[in-house]
Amino acid sequence: MVKVKIVGAGGYGGVGITELLLGHPQAKINALVDVENPGTPISKLYPHLAGFCDMMVIDPADPKANEPVDVVFFSTPDGVGMKLAENELKKGAKVVDYSGDFRFNNAQSYADYAKRIGKTDAHASPALLPQSVYGLAELHRKELNTNTKVVGNPGCFAVSCILGLSPAVKNDLIEITSIICDCKTGVSGAGKKPAPTFHYPARYDHMNAYKLSGHQHVFEIERELGLMSGKDIKVTFTSQVVPVCRGIMSTLYGTLKNKKTEAEVLALYKEFYKNDKFVRVFESTAPVGSPHVRGTNFCNLVVSVDERTNRLRIVSYIDNLVKGQAGSALQNMNLICGLPENMGLERPGMFP
Repeated sequence: MVKVKIVGAGGYGGVGITELLLGHPQAKINALVDVENPGTPISKLYPHLAGFCDMMVIDPADPKANEPVDVVFFSTPDGVGMKLAENELKKGAKVVDYSGDFRFNNAQSYADYAKRIGKTDAHASPALLPQSVYGLAELHRKELNTNTKVVGNPGCFAVSCILGLSPAVKNDLIEITSIICDCKTGVSGAGKKPAPTFHYPARYDHMNAYKLSGHQHVFEIERELGLMSGKDIKVTFTSQVVPVCRGIMSTLYGTLKNKKTEAEVLALYKEFYKNDKFVRVFESTAPVGSPHVRGTNFCNLVVSVDERTNRLRIVSYIDNLVKGQAGSALQNMNLICGLPENMGLERPGMFP
């Protein structure tokens, strides 16, 4: 049985991994830790958990919060996990961090990322960076093994874009200078803390683009696609928030190098992901949308070729709180603990 601690348990990422672990046959939650609401049952914060998980949220200084466990999930903002991970590793735990702290496995790459998000402080634990593995299992399954100690969980937009574009880049289908990522997310992507722009009257019936000067997940997308192609890749990325609770729809474009039919590209995508349980590939006429991944760890990819413009178009759907966050984290935990990758994650979601 894998003993688990969740740091940042009161946020959406924390409750998301709690929900998933409650259905996991080989995992046990040992502690729910948060600086906010200590002494409060998690089921009081999230009443849907009543009777399923009534465990108390505890302060980081509580002795129970410092007991050794097998895996620690840091569902925390940038800058937290890097300061606490080393102590957990010394106690024998493996670490899965939701933030950007361990998505880059050398100090220079991290510094480039930190500069992009406006942080000037150096990484607090640079010696851990070479040990970290980027936690997108579909591309890094071999590195995500029982020897892995630190996992940098990928960003939600990055998951949708990298999975959507990887087959095209790997097979040299598109001009790498032509890549456009047009991405829309639900409001839950902003997290639990209230903000005026996400107040219901301000958000209802309101769509807008944001971070046009540069979104933090772009660095991951360009890094992963660049590693795959062996070339420096820059993408045009537009993030938008739409008035729905959860879900990401990324429409991805690239100019085809040579004429390809939709059937040819569809076959290539299906071959690329033939061993990936959580990526499903559909033809352009399939009635697929964001509700079909809601609450699941699936990424649904719709393949389309615009023969008139010779442009490839991939529509990538994920649930930002599952495949884009807690689901990928659990998938990573399974791999680094030597468990079946899909354990605790095989569920179809609900419709409508």
